[in-house]
Amino acid sequence: MTSTSVFSALAPYGWDADWADAFTPYDTEGLLPGRVVRVDRGQCDVITADGVLRADTAFVTPHDPMRVVCTGDWVAVEPGGNPRYVRTYLPRRTAFVRSTSSQRSEGQILAANVDHAVVAVSLAVELDLGRIERFLALAWESGAQPVVVLTKADLVPDAVTLSHLVEDVETTAPGVPVLTVSAHLDEGLDVLTAVVGGGTSVLLGQSGAGKSTLANALLGADVMDVQATRDVDGKGRHTTTTRNLLALPGGGVLIDTPGLRGVGLWDAESGVGQVFAEIEELAGQCRFHDCAHESEPGCAVLAAIDSGELPERRLDSYRKLIRENQRIVAKTDARLRAEIRRDWKRKHAEGRAAMEVKRNGRL
Repeated sequence: MTSTSVFSALAPYGWDADWADAFTPYDTEGLLPGRVVRVDRGQCDVITADGVLRADTAFVTPHDPMRVVCTGDWVAVEPGGNPRYVRTYLPRRTAFVRSTSSQRSEGQILAANVDHAVVAVSLAVELDLGRIERFLALAWESGAQPVVVLTKADLVPDAVTLSHLVEDVETTAPGVPVLTVSAHLDEGLDVLTAVVGGGTSVLLGQSGAGKSTLANALLGADVMDVQATRDVDGKGRHTTTTRNLLALPGGGVLIDTPGLRGVGLWDAESGVGQVFAEIEELAGQCRFHDCAHESEPGCAVLAAIDSGELPERRLDSYRKLIRENQRIVAKTDARLRAEIRRDWKRKHAEGRAAMEVKRNGRL
C-alpha cells in the first residue's frame, strides 16, 4: 500500500506529515502505522489502512504503567501473525494522566495525543467547583486545551439562573471556554462540534455527567449506551467501561472515557498554576518571595481576599491542590520529601513557641 493511500485512510484519525516522519524507521521494517482505538486486558484494537486490527501489547507492556499502550497512541503493528503484536508506540505529543487509586506512587494514562480535554459537568446537580478545578489542572498539565461543557442545560429553571452558573464556572476556569449544551433539545451542539472538529478530543467527567449522550449527539448516532441517572443524587452508573476512540462525521476524533470517581493529581504543578493564574500573579506581588499566604505581612493574596477581589474558596482550593500534588511528587522525590519534612518541623517549632509565649503571657 502506498504512502498516499495510508495517509488518506488514516487522516480522519489525526495522521499528518509529522506522524509520518516519526514512523519512517518502522516503515522500513515493514510495520504498519495505526492508531489505538481501544485497549482491553493486554489486547488493543488498532485502526490501520487495512481496517481495524486486533493486536497484542505484550512487547510494549513494561513495569512502568506510564509507558503502556493507551487509547489515542500511534503505534507500529506487525503486518501479520497470530497473534499480531504492537511493536512500539510513537512519542506522545500530549498525555492526560491522573494518579491511581492505589497507595503506590503510580500514574495512569487516560488518553494520549489529545488536543482538547472536554470536561463535562452536569447542571442537573449542584456544581462542584473544586472538582472542576481538579479536572482543569490535569487537563492543562496534559498539554491539551481544556473546554468545560455544562450539560443538561434544559434542566435549569430559567435563563438568569443559567447565566449565574456559567459565570461561577468562568470564574473558576480562567482562560477556558465554557459552553452550555442540551443534547435533549439539540442546543449548543454546533459550537461544541466546531471546537472538537479540529483535532482529537477526550471526553471527561463523572458518571451521570451526560458524556455518552453528548458523544452520541456529536457522532450523530446512538453509538454509546446511555443509562438514566439516579434521582436521589444525580449520579449515573458506568455506561462506558473502556476508553474508545471514534472519528466524528464532521471531522475530528473523540475519545470517550468511563465516568471518573477519583481524579487524583499526578505531578501537575504547572497545571494547578494555570487554573489559579490570578493567585500566582498576586503571589508575585507579595513582600516575601516565599510567602505562604497565611499571615505574612505584605501578602498581596490575603489583601485581595480582604478587598473581595479574590474569593476565599479559591485560595482554599489552591492550597489543597498544591499540598496534594506535593505529596504525590514527594513519593518519588527524596529531596522534596526532605523539604516538606523540614517545613513541617519549622511550623511545628513556631507553633510550640507561640503557645509558650501565650502561656507565659509575654508578647
